[in-house]
Amino acid sequence: MTTTLPDRCLHLTGATNFRDLGGYVGHGGRTVRWRRLFRSDHLAALTPQDVAAVQALGLARVCDFRGVAERAPLACTVPGVAVHSLPIEPTVVQRMQDWVASGQALTAHDTVGLMQQTYRAFVHHNAARFAALFAQLLDNDAPLVFHCTAGKDRTGFAAALILLALGVPRPVVMQDYLLSNTLYPTPRTSAHQAPQDVLNVVWSVREAFLKAALQAVDADFGGVSRYLQDALAVGPREQARLVQLYLSAA
Repeated sequence: MTTTLPDRCLHLTGATNFRDLGGYVGHGGRTVRWRRLFRSDHLAALTPQDVAAVQALGLARVCDFRGVAERAPLACTVPGVAVHSLPIEPTVVQRMQDWVASGQALTAHDTVGLMQQTYRAFVHHNAARFAALFAQLLDNDAPLVFHCTAGKDRTGFAAALILLALGVPRPVVMQDYLLSNTLYPTPRTSAHQAPQDVLNVVWSVREAFLKAALQAVDADFGGVSRYLQDALAVGPREQARLVQLYLSAA
């Protein structure tokens, strides 16, 4: 008997990177439940048809990682959901500007290093925001989407933490992370005055970015489980609850 699995990617007009974290195999061979955990780019441009499609998922909660200035003109357009602002201010643009202001030419190679710094900062400087996301996840299993502007960096690290907490192997987590390169189109115009090869780095995801964060987790905390416990207040009991809430029954 053939079972048809849900689509991982929701084909929306106003958001290109809206996708389900379900179906990945985690602890004990149990799979991540479908239609409970979603990740996305921002939700301010959804069409009425998009809104209807998202509402049909039973979406109850939105966690928005965008910074204050990012979020202000582009509010969430899904009525009837609780929106939780967990602002992580974008820093890579400021780092790029500081680099150029110092008189150095910014190359694509340099930009990779700046992106790696950004991801390491997620680990050390933005733990409170990711802790707040996990608090939402632990409260109940009502369908939830978390997002930033492009749904690739802040959102990508959050998705990696969730999947790793559920026992999904790192190579699979990396594959999910890299899907943003397929789904999120490089903006046609940009306010950033930078060479195109530099912008191509900024608007993409690369293994080196997520690896920088996970290497910091391993080196400074002794692994994801200890990072969850020590930095995000998600100890063994909470990790067991996540498994109960978000993995299929054995």
